[in-house]
Amino acid sequence: MPERYLDLITSQHRQRPRFAAAVEALVKPLCDLEALLQDMRHAFDVDTAVGVQLDAVGVRVGRSRNVRAPLDDVYFSWNVDGLGWGQGIWRGRYDPETGVVSLPDDVYRTLLKAKIAANSWDGTIPSAYEIWAAAFSVEGSVVFIEDSGDMSMIVGISAMPMSAIMQQLLLQQYIPLKPAGVEVEFFAVAVSPGPLFAWNCESSALAGWGSGSWAKKLIPIEGGDYAT
Repeated sequence: MPERYLDLITSQHRQRPRFAAAVEALVKPLCDLEALLQDMRHAFDVDTAVGVQLDAVGVRVGRSRNVRAPLDDVYFSWNVDGLGWGQGIWRGRYDPETGVVSLPDDVYRTLLKAKIAANSWDGTIPSAYEIWAAAFSVEGSVVFIEDSGDMSMIVGISAMPMSAIMQQLLLQQYIPLKPAGVEVEFFAVAVSPGPLFAWNCESSALAGWGSGSWAKKLIPIEGGDYAT
């Protein structure tokens, strides 16, 4: 980057190498600092941060990658439905055999995005759609919310099957999105690509016979993370 400043030297001094060297010596530390600051923006961006940098983002957001209780049935396994290639995750170096206690970067990033959006949520259903979309649109999922009218709600996640570890995060209520005093009755998640089955509905999220598929019902565990 010092070259852009050397190019500004007037013709009167261009043929003086010692003058050019002096200018380079003065501007190079500043250019290096500018490059470092640019790299820091990239290193601590929630979309690109990894490892300890992503942990630092989590500190500021208010969500650790460590979970209160091990997430069971999420490790990659042969011949186990839902835990094959692209579904189960590899056991971490310090994870116990019973389940994951520290989230991998890709899952942790999704959780942070949901938390970031929830931190500025106004409690309305329209804004809730925006927040769920921020968390799950990268995976290709389509989210819909049904207000049961009795201080409870149903959340559907269709279009793409959800990984085993994300299902466990939903079960243990790590996704922080519901109005105060309102319970999530259950999550209806897709088990195959495409919309979920519903009567008299045709959309990217719901469809009828021959198009929609049956959902997997996930009932949140009482006393999960968000409930405490």
